[in-house]
Amino acid sequence: MNVLEITGLSKKFGDFTAVDKISLSIREGEIFGFLGANGAGKSTTINMVSSLLRPTSGEIRILERDIAKERRFAKLNLGIVPQELAIYEDMTAYENVSFFAGLYGLRGSLLKDRTLEALEFVGLSDKQKSYPKNFSGGMKRRLNIACAIAHKPKLIIMDEPTVGIDPQSRNYILASVRKLNESGCTIIYTSHYMEEVEEICSRVAIVDHGKIIAEGTKEQLKASITDVKEVRIELKSGGGETDGHLKAIPGVRAVVQEENMLRIQSDVAVDNLNLILKQLLSLGLEIRAVEELEPTLETVFLTLTGRKLRDQ
Repeated sequence: MNVLEITGLSKKFGDFTAVDKISLSIREGEIFGFLGANGAGKSTTINMVSSLLRPTSGEIRILERDIAKERRFAKLNLGIVPQELAIYEDMTAYENVSFFAGLYGLRGSLLKDRTLEALEFVGLSDKQKSYPKNFSGGMKRRLNIACAIAHKPKLIIMDEPTVGIDPQSRNYILASVRKLNESGCTIIYTSHYMEEVEEICSRVAIVDHGKIIAEGTKEQLKASITDVKEVRIELKSGGGETDGHLKAIPGVRAVVQEENMLRIQSDVAVDNLNLILKQLLSLGLEIRAVEELEPTLETVFLTLTGRKLRDQ
């Protein structure tokens, strides 16, 4: 069964088309990666699925029911973990979860039990009487998750749930995502950390300029760019303005510089490594290391969109 089905979905703001007739199906039990750089249309799509925005056209169905006609049903079966923290710092952790669970109609002993269960799930049972203003960033993120899952939704949207936290908290949250999925939740997961998507997602869709430009399993997406290779070149110091010089070399598709590291996407069929190295040396740059890599989701994203997922 499809937990979420989107058909011909569009959203316009005046003359600007933010989402352009996208269609997407997410099956029960999936952890589905939904990827797009800022401004690609990802957040607008999520806001329409969450009923925070009305579509200009198209249909959204949750558990085979139209959310425009059955908003309460959709609300009860959907949990949202927003990128911006949605918690009240002057309420205890228990009060936060209880408040949000109450919005879904939970009352009495069931409300209490679900609140305690959600806090235990995210490892905050011992902090239920504490105030979030005293929490670390990771603890606030975990509380954010607890507020979204206490009513036990069938579909959970996690929008950048690990942004700005330490590696230990990130690992805890990723483990929690897997547990939620194993318990029967279908999850839509967005992140600017491609390694997270590689680790936990079963299928992935990439949105760019309001359209879904690729969709499939990680293996299918990687196989779709077998004509592309990636070379990483470590420099002794920053490469300056190398993009224009390197993109002029036959076969080079994209160049990304991260401090002293150059990542170059190029046609597999074109043997241009010597030309690339020669160009860098002619610019007076000292090369420390050269590495050719197997395709990754990051490679797929860069190849299809021409930019990094973290581009601002």
